[in-house]
Amino acid sequence: MHDSKDQRRVAGTLVDAVRALAEDSARGFVFVRPDGTERMCSFRDIGVEAERRGANLLARGLKRGDRLALVIPDGDEFVLSFLGAIFAGIVPVPLVPQLSFKNVESYHQTISHIARASGAAMLLTTAATRPYVDRVIDRVETLRSIFTVDEIVGGGPSALDVRIRPEDVAFLQFTSGSTSRPKGVVVTHANLAANSEAFMVDGLSRDSRTDKGVSWLPLFHDMGLIGFVVGPLFTNVPCVFLPTASFVRAPRIWLDKIHAHRGTITYAPNFAYALVAKRLKEKEVEGLDLSCVRVAGCGAEPIQAKALRDFAQRLAPAGFDSRAFLPSYGMAEATLAITFAPRGQGVRTDRIDPKALTAAAASPSVADDAMELVDCGKPFPKHEVAVVDSEGRRLPDRQVGQIVARGPSITPGYFNDPDLTAQTYRPLPGDGAAEDRWLHTGDLGYLVDGRLFVCGRVKDIIIVRGRNYYPTDIEWAIGELPTVRRGSVVAFGVSVDSRGWVADVGGDEQLVICCEGAASEAETIRESVSACAVAQFGLTPHEVVVAQLASLPRTSSGKPQRRKTRQMYLEGTLARARSVHASPVPTDVT
Repeated sequence: MHDSKDQRRVAGTLVDAVRALAEDSARGFVFVRPDGTERMCSFRDIGVEAERRGANLLARGLKRGDRLALVIPDGDEFVLSFLGAIFAGIVPVPLVPQLSFKNVESYHQTISHIARASGAAMLLTTAATRPYVDRVIDRVETLRSIFTVDEIVGGGPSALDVRIRPEDVAFLQFTSGSTSRPKGVVVTHANLAANSEAFMVDGLSRDSRTDKGVSWLPLFHDMGLIGFVVGPLFTNVPCVFLPTASFVRAPRIWLDKIHAHRGTITYAPNFAYALVAKRLKEKEVEGLDLSCVRVAGCGAEPIQAKALRDFAQRLAPAGFDSRAFLPSYGMAEATLAITFAPRGQGVRTDRIDPKALTAAAASPSVADDAMELVDCGKPFPKHEVAVVDSEGRRLPDRQVGQIVARGPSITPGYFNDPDLTAQTYRPLPGDGAAEDRWLHTGDLGYLVDGRLFVCGRVKDIIIVRGRNYYPTDIEWAIGELPTVRRGSVVAFGVSVDSRGWVADVGGDEQLVICCEGAASEAETIRESVSACAVAQFGLTPHEVVVAQLASLPRTSSGKPQRRKTRQMYLEGTLARARSVHASPVPTDVT
């Protein structure tokens, strides 16, 4: 089932896509287990097993349209069960798995919320994971039973007589919750087909004869699931899947598998490239051949050019070509991808005046203190991106505003939440009919000749003395300090009254920076963080909080939760390694 490079259409549904690969028993998905062994599932095997599992799910009493929560840590079992549900017309709801009792109460709260919000009828897990989810059934009224993958495996060949249409709901993708409580995005088969064609064909120009994906990304999140399972199935591209935990423990395994399987397409958030560049020793590069990589995508979080350059420099002896970098922008509400940078051009940036940026203008600058933002490219064919002000009016180039998008990849909205859907998906004033909805992303950015540059989140802007500051810029700068752990910094604004106390309302907004560290280093961290904030942004922090190691709240994908950290700060519940104040007046909450 090989196809030509210039084929541009994809199947109408994910089920159609899998069935179109039914004759291919030589190629498919390879799943690397934690012990390093591999399981090959051919495209033919995937289709047969999905059909069988779908029939077994229906036999358990689930019916078309029911939601099925999936808590499955094993890549192969997750993919086959996910597809089995979709073949049966059942709506899977992927959830983050957990294999320890650490913070288990918080974990129960999260998955109970998602199971409840989705109205899940049943929960499918594994024997190893079941002890960590059993208590959820007592917290979710709609949940009838919890069962394991072993109970739907086996049996003879099964033919499903379930018609799946493009407009049908494929699955619910709950957002990671980095800024708020997870919300269930409704993703249809038509959305999956449109976005798969957009990023795999228009964006990556995939060639099914030669391309192979390699990914360690979590399969319960959109970039791992849609980017490396759904998109490749729609476009006939084999892939290799590594356990996320294996990459975190030993980042080199990612590169080893690219080398061994001659991977051509891989993707990761910014932090992963920075982690590899930091941890990989020069001698570990020896023997690696990464000349096969033609696309090294980056997305899912703010992209820093320095992190990608450091990675390229470290891996250059292994044949890695920096032109393979492909920065992008996307979100779950747009299925996955919204913009891609051009292939083969690597990282392109825009250097702007940081002082002008505080006034929402992206003015070019060649000064030493210029801020460098990464070009995230242009929208795909049939899709459109604009930047608007607070009234929804389109802004000209180099004016910062909210990013909005429309096109066939934009999802219908949030499950059972019409108010939030109406707030997020709405027309622009004076711009078409009422049904012509734009996704209001909540992200800030600007355009230059149709190319998108992302600055931050609308609700996270810190406004000090009438100027706008972006938490991600502050967090990245602080994370560069040798005293601070990258990825363990959170910056936000609080209202401070005339006494220097944090107030619920009124007062002036000031900067608070929280970062993890040891108590013995708290004073050094405070001094270096404060000095950096003053030197790079002209801001004196109201307070620098040094939190205990591994204590900042995080999403299931490991991102610090800025708004939850702020809430804990206001409530006084942050676990501090040592309380340090920049102000001589004690901070309190009134």
